[in-house]
Amino acid sequence: MVSDRSPYLGVIEGFFGRSWTFKQRHDYAEFLHRSGYQFYIYAPKNDPYLRKSWQQDWPSATSQQLSALVKHYQSLNLDFGLGLSPFEIYTNYDTEAQQTLEKKIERLNALNIDVLCLLFDDMRGDLPDLAKTQIKITQDVVAKTTAKKVIMCPTYYSFDPVLERVFGTMPDNYLQELGAGLPPEVDVFWTGPKVCSDEYPEEHLQQVIKVLRRKPFLWDNYPVNDGAKLSQYLHLKAFENRFSGLANLTKGHAVNPMNQPWLSRIPLYSLPQSYAQGKNYDPRKVLKRSLNLLCDTTLAEQIAQDIDTFQYKGLGELNENEIKQLIHQYQPFDNPTTDEIIAWLNGEYTFDPECLTD
Repeated sequence: MVSDRSPYLGVIEGFFGRSWTFKQRHDYAEFLHRSGYQFYIYAPKNDPYLRKSWQQDWPSATSQQLSALVKHYQSLNLDFGLGLSPFEIYTNYDTEAQQTLEKKIERLNALNIDVLCLLFDDMRGDLPDLAKTQIKITQDVVAKTTAKKVIMCPTYYSFDPVLERVFGTMPDNYLQELGAGLPPEVDVFWTGPKVCSDEYPEEHLQQVIKVLRRKPFLWDNYPVNDGAKLSQYLHLKAFENRFSGLANLTKGHAVNPMNQPWLSRIPLYSLPQSYAQGKNYDPRKVLKRSLNLLCDTTLAEQIAQDIDTFQYKGLGELNENEIKQLIHQYQPFDNPTTDEIIAWLNGEYTFDPECLTD
């Protein structure tokens, strides 16, 4: 059971590359509910109707699947969110763009979502009046959406210098302007000191609070593995360095999982436990419990034996014989986690070149 120390906690399917199926998303609801999460956000980067073709509608079949998914999550008292990335709309936010965005929000309202995320991440940012235009877009969305919560992701969502190397120089006072101009009820995503942060020091979060004039909403890029380097690994170990005090310094905590949904459950189980147990949290013990809950005893022992290979050695350092041996070890098991391990070993989870911040 999760204690009062837990923040608004959930999962955001916000990675590049091979996304989950609707069946996998449907089945995740029970896992999230049982594990102590409160929300799920649908925001796969390869859904063109959320990103580069955001102006267009989903095919009818997809709309029906999304509608059913929303109802299923809400039936379990889980909030359902959606991440809209109107690709570089801020480069020319004229009357036509405003009207198109308004119509899109109206169509999203029909899904009866609980959370709407307005995502400006992984887009060009070295533009004049970037903050001013994004504030205007956010205000327009807030005025139109029926979602009970709006979360905005800035183009520069960390102090990590990699963002400026990839997306251009951040305009002067960009984050300060956002903090001053965004509606106070709008939350702001933040990935921490880095795009993929190992920890969230209190001093860092206090600095972010001062700049944004609000507590950040954590976008935690563990255990995600969608980039050129990250896709070489399976991040299966329990969460570490996410101290329970984070709940007092943040508005919420969203976890970006791996491309492998079943394997992601192994580390995801541990985060609510880290909040609930506080100083008594032992990631090794929680990992063992997670493996035993999600796998039979023999498979749990096998993954525990190989976990350092998956987590730290990775595909790049495995030779052909080692890969064949691992495949041979996992083939006898009839379990979706082993199907994903074998597919990963066979190179079926190649990275998406659009993921530029690995």
